[in-house]
Order: sequence, then C-alpha cells, then structure tokens
Amino acid sequence: MKKVAVIQDMSSFGKCSLTAAIPVLSVMGVQAVPLPTAIFTAQTGYSSFYCEDLTSKMDFFVDEWSKLGATFDGIHTGFVTGQEQIDNIFQFLNVFYSDETTLLVDPVMGDMGDVYKMFTGNLLDRMKELVKSADIITPNVTECCLLTGLSYEKLQSYQDDSDYIQTLEEAGQQLQKATGANVIITGLNPPPAVPNRRYVGNMYVDADRSFHSIRDYNGESYSGTGDLFASVIMGGMMRGQDLEVSMKLAESFLAAAIEATSKEQIPSEAGVNFEQFLRMLL
Repeated sequence: MKKVAVIQDMSSFGKCSLTAAIPVLSVMGVQAVPLPTAIFTAQTGYSSFYCEDLTSKMDFFVDEWSKLGATFDGIHTGFVTGQEQIDNIFQFLNVFYSDETTLLVDPVMGDMGDVYKMFTGNLLDRMKELVKSADIITPNVTECCLLTGLSYEKLQSYQDDSDYIQTLEEAGQQLQKATGANVIITGLNPPPAVPNRRYVGNMYVDADRSFHSIRDYNGESYSGTGDLFASVIMGGMMRGQDLEVSMKLAESFLAAAIEATSKEQIPSEAGVNFEQFLRMLL
C-alpha cells in the first residue's frame, strides 16, 4: 500500500484538512500518515475556536520517522500557521522527498479575495519557494493571484466571461512556468459584472495544455471543499490516474456532497456531508 505524509492541521469541527484528507486517501487505497501542524477545536470559520500551534513539535515527527526508516510515495501539504512551518516542511522534504516521491502543495493562504489571519508577506515569499518544489499545485483563485501578482480586484471587474477565463489561464501558465509543476486552479466563479452566469469550476494547466470545466453553482461556499478536492487529486496520483480523470472524479464527488449538504441546510462552516459519497472514489 502506498503511503502519503499529510502535513496540515487537524480541526475537530469543520470537516477540513486532516479530517478530510484521511478518509479520502484511505478509501482510495492509500495510507495517510498525518503530521499535524496545529490542533483546532473547530476550523477558523467558526465564531470561536482554540488553536494549539504545533510548530515546535514538527521536528519530532521527522526525527522519529527517520528512526523508523520511513519512506513516502507522496507528500501532501496544506494549511500552515506561518512562515516557520514552511521552513519545517523544507526540512521534512530534505529527509523524505526523493525523485520517486510525488509532492502536492495546496498553498492555503486565502479565499474569495481575502487572506487568512496567519497570512504575512514572509509567508507568501516562503510559499512561493515551496511551490517550486511541487509536482502539482492546487491554489484557489485568490491564492493563484497571490502567487502570481494578478490583481483579484481587476479579475473581478471583468464584464466578459471569456476575459476572466483567459486571464486566469494566463496566470496559471505563468505559475506553471515559474514552478515546473502541474497547476489546478480551483473555485472559478464568474465576475459579479457578468450577467446571468453562476457557476463553479476548476482549471488545469501543464506544460503542454490547459482546460477548464464548470458546473452549476448554488451560491454556497463550504469549509473543506478545497481539502477534499486536493486529497482526491493526490489519491488519484497514487493510483496512477491521469490528472484529468482525477479532476473530474473530484468534481463529481464534491458536486454530490454539496448538493446533499445544501438540501439539509447545513451551515457552511460545518463543511459538506461527504461521507456517504466516499464510495464514488473506490
């Protein structure tokens, strides 16, 4: 069985990060080996939560796993609490990353045009370095803007849907050339000025091709959907699937989970009820 080290936080409520990655990878036939960056009582979208930052503990995982002679087929990074944790990830990569290892970096920094509370310029600088080590990157639109310097406000001002898509494609190509990684930009939504167009989609860019896919959008934004998407992509890579196939699988899986969650009127911060749809990933 292939093993993937998953480096991100564990949130008790919110169905995101490790509590999203572990079941997805497991059902896809992959052993998820968690390295928690922080422990949250609930993800940060809740009105109240407690966080235990584990920055100072990350080295213990590297040391102890080294003693075990551990090796990993994949490494999957997500939420970090700051620049120092990215430095720790580089130390982890120095020990456990090889030419046979697949590195997926989900550069978690913001969404919907806003940055998360832990965001700093130093974190962005280090994240730009980390994505250069990746084999695949899964930024959302906001994170793609941060990594490439594209203005999110300008992107949202377009009045033509094709201009929005073309500009994002150019940003994705810029990011791909800068890193050498395959890029999947998640969470495409048409700009507010585009009339009668509501969708959600993803864009794939590699050195040879780019394409995007869109689906109807119910207007809801749920916790953890990006983590679930990235985890399906990683699981697919471990199974040797083409990235286009994995992307379509992730989209179908999330669409089913979001539809069911919307019908039950679940609060967005609680995440999506994905568990009943895990069988789609077998």
